[in-house]
Amino acid sequence: MIKALRGMKDILPDENEKYIYFLENATKLAKNYGFEYIETPILEETALFKRSVGESSDIVGKEMYEFVDKGGNSVCLRPEGTAGVVRSFVEHKFDRILGVKRYFYYGPMFRYERPQKGRLREFHQFGVECFGEDNPYEDVNIILLLKDILDFFGINYTLKINSLGCQNCLPPFRELLVKHLYDIEDGLCDDCKRRIKTNPIRVFDCKNESCQTILKDAPRLGSALCKECDESFEFVKKKLDELGVEYEVDTNLVRGLDYYTKTAFEFVSGDLGAQNAVAGGGRYDRLVEFLDGKSTPGIGFAIGIERILDLIELPKKEMNGYYFGAMDEDAVSLIFRLGHICRKRAKTEISYQKKSLKAHLKAADKKAARYCVVVGENELKSNSVWVKDLVEKEEKLIKLEDFEKGSGL
Repeated sequence: MIKALRGMKDILPDENEKYIYFLENATKLAKNYGFEYIETPILEETALFKRSVGESSDIVGKEMYEFVDKGGNSVCLRPEGTAGVVRSFVEHKFDRILGVKRYFYYGPMFRYERPQKGRLREFHQFGVECFGEDNPYEDVNIILLLKDILDFFGINYTLKINSLGCQNCLPPFRELLVKHLYDIEDGLCDDCKRRIKTNPIRVFDCKNESCQTILKDAPRLGSALCKECDESFEFVKKKLDELGVEYEVDTNLVRGLDYYTKTAFEFVSGDLGAQNAVAGGGRYDRLVEFLDGKSTPGIGFAIGIERILDLIELPKKEMNGYYFGAMDEDAVSLIFRLGHICRKRAKTEISYQKKSLKAHLKAADKKAARYCVVVGENELKSNSVWVKDLVEKEEKLIKLEDFEKGSGL
């Protein structure tokens, strides 16, 4: 028997209902904030992610589904969504047009990592990206949109924020950090030793407890921010305070991707266990430039959909639409025709099997239909249908011609 690959998962109808519920409402909230839908290919050039996500990241170094296609091109399944949206933004020359562009997207991403609860090799993200707005008000705006989405679904979370500096203040801090890391190199894990040469601030993202212990005395970027970055971060904190949004400043928060600058943030939930990050993002003011576009500020976030599906409770189903059932073999053709007519009015389920009235009522209730429409021998003789309103608990016989016109209910 052929099974799904390790780390890949079917989204079955029961879970699919939550998935669709999440997408519909997250989309609505994103549109309320002025974001428009964009869709980019699942397959991209490998170079896109090496130049954006960064070769020092675990994603590029260890986790990408990378291969050479039949044309001899190095391609990979997208491991995250931002790079593809930026590529599209540059390719279609939106970086040459003045103004702000806001996009949202959703779909599957792929990373070859050890599967565990809430972390699969094929997973789904919902994300937003904003280009052309460098005002820190937009940093707050993006955080508020993410907060509104999580609040809508009743997710318990803690918001963590940090500033990752810019091209002015980060290089001198990196030199200071590298000097300190070489002094304690013997106590670091192999990944952190590698990061000293590739992207030293990523050591703060290490999940090794011994590394975190030895890094307690390491210099932190917060004290080395330039005036612009410091003022921007203070502004973000001030506005969050004014709006009553609770947060924690986490100096270890550096995110897992190399392109972030200035404001970075994560929403974490204690309801998820060890893998507790629900969503995160930040500013990436040089990423468009890295991908050969005109220098354009950017900021966005992504939500790991699988991470929160178990935390979402669906609202009680509203009973609506029709269920058609036959109590006589000769009635199947009629209920099929009537069901086809009713699909133009509302959701309609048709059972082609002859069943008892009790069985049809039970099935209609399970399908959350409001009207259970049944035709048996007596209804065929009287040219009518038996209908029960499962909300009002009323039942009646309706003449066939009246039912076809939509009257009598």
